[in-house]
Amino acid sequence: MIETARLVLRNWRDGDREAFAAMSADEAVMAHLDGPIGRAASDAIIDRLVGEAASLGHTFWAMERKADSTLLGFCGLRRGGHAGTPVPDELEIGWRLRRDAWGQGFAREAAETSMTWGWANLPDARIAAWTVPANTASWGLMERLGMNHRPELDHHHPRFAADHPLSWHLVYAIERPQ
Repeated sequence: MIETARLVLRNWRDGDREAFAAMSADEAVMAHLDGPIGRAASDAIIDRLVGEAASLGHTFWAMERKADSTLLGFCGLRRGGHAGTPVPDELEIGWRLRRDAWGQGFAREAAETSMTWGWANLPDARIAAWTVPANTASWGLMERLGMNHRPELDHHHPRFAADHPLSWHLVYAIERPQ
C-alpha cells in the first residue's frame, strides 16, 4: 500500500469489481481504449493485475480516495509493451480514472508517487508510457510528470490495423534520476 495526501494505491480486492466494471463501461473513460467493455472483460483485467502484483510486487494498483474509500480507478507500474514494437518489455506507468475524478489532480498525484516508488524499488533505467495522439489529457500529464516524447519509440499498436484511429501510439519516457 502506498499513500499520498489524498489517495491510497493498493492491491485489488473483490469488492472493487463492480465499481471498476462501471468505469470500464463508460464510453468517455474508454474512448481511447477501443470502447467500453463488459463485466467479464473488466474482471479479467483485475485478475491479470492481481496476478502481476503477486508475481512482480507491483502493478497498476487500485486507486482509492482516502476521504471516502471510493475506488477512483488505477495507477501504477507494470511490465508492459508489445512484441514487434520499439517497446516490447518496458516498465510502464499507467492510469485510468472514472469520469467524475477527472481534472482534480488525482492522476498526477498517483503517478508521481508511483514513479517515486519505482525508482526506489526497481532497477529499470527508465519508465515509459504511451497513448494515442487524440488522448491529449494523458500525454499532457506525461509531459507534466517530466516525461519526454520519444518519437523513435512511437509505434502502431499490434492489435489494430495501421489505418485504425487507435493504432498510432506516442511514447513518452523519463530516465532514472541521478
